[in-house]
Amino acid sequence: MTDLAVIFDELPTRDGGRIGVATLNAPRSLNALSLEMARQLDAKLDAWAVDRSIVAVWLEGAGDKAFCAGGDVVALYRSLTEEGENRGAGRDSVFAETYFTTEYRLDHRIHTYPKPLLVWGDGIVMGGGLGLLAGAHQRLVTETTRIAMPEITIGLYPDIGASWFLNRMPPGVGTYLGLTGAQLNARDALDLGMADRFVPRECRDALLEGLVQADYGNRQPRELRGAVQAALDAVEARAQAPTGQVWPHLDHIQALVGQVDAVDAVQRILADSRDDGWLAANRARLEKGSPLTAHLVWRMLERHRHTSLAEAFRDELNLSVQCCRLGDIAEGVRALLIDKDKTPRWRHADVASVPEADLQALLTPLWSDEAHPLRDLGSGQRVG
Repeated sequence: MTDLAVIFDELPTRDGGRIGVATLNAPRSLNALSLEMARQLDAKLDAWAVDRSIVAVWLEGAGDKAFCAGGDVVALYRSLTEEGENRGAGRDSVFAETYFTTEYRLDHRIHTYPKPLLVWGDGIVMGGGLGLLAGAHQRLVTETTRIAMPEITIGLYPDIGASWFLNRMPPGVGTYLGLTGAQLNARDALDLGMADRFVPRECRDALLEGLVQADYGNRQPRELRGAVQAALDAVEARAQAPTGQVWPHLDHIQALVGQVDAVDAVQRILADSRDDGWLAANRARLEKGSPLTAHLVWRMLERHRHTSLAEAFRDELNLSVQCCRLGDIAEGVRALLIDKDKTPRWRHADVASVPEADLQALLTPLWSDEAHPLRDLGSGQRVG
């Protein structure tokens, strides 16, 4: 394996086309999405979009443990602690603004990509990794897939478009997932609309071969989608998916979250005594998580119930940078990934102690509409 951030390849198809293959190449960090990765991938997807010989794109992660375990929050932490010594000198959260702008632009491109883009969501798919998976034309999950938005543990919030796509789950479920950082398996992902196909891990090579041998016709969108669908039909095996964890608890989850506010929802979840290992792990994660994050989960899902994806990304960029300036993220990353003492000193004692003024400060816009770094994002339409 080379030292390149992303490895690109092109597989020739039987009918003279090519399949673009991109591999996130940082297996030691579970393919955490670095700024350089995001830049390289965005540029290549842009080029492949207008290359008529490219009939489809395949995105995966190196190694056998993870597609992508999240954004490069360690680099973010280092930038914040270094920039902290220069606050007032115009360097406050410079890296954060650059990183999140690049990441969200890439995620939006995937949601609106004009050609079939398949993401091999094998192994760990968390945070920023889910941002890459969520908008793909074909989101492929396997028996090893583990999906989560665990930002409650580091003091951020579910970003990468989650303010938009968590709202498109059954009522209350997206809120519960954001509050607890619950881990989902392949069956959960299919049930909640976060995945399109279950393909056993052992069938990866057969699927790629099927894509290579497919007939992509006259290269029109319908023909491209049809060829990809036929290749997937030959290997999909939903009967082999693991038993779901969310659907059996759907009524219970919806009753827990309720419709009042973040304080009420957190209290109800923590007071739950149902004897179930998955629910208990979710409670424990919430109990130790950032009180500020719990409020941000609730607020962002409220704000984006009826907005476009592009509007959600613009709002998330503002909040993510503000979280780096005013929130818990530096402390959360320190405790979990730097010092690894797992005892973060959050800014607030509990969810009920978070004042409205602190939330309003985080939600205060950093840019005018005309100056926003993502002002050019359109609502767009995904393929298929």
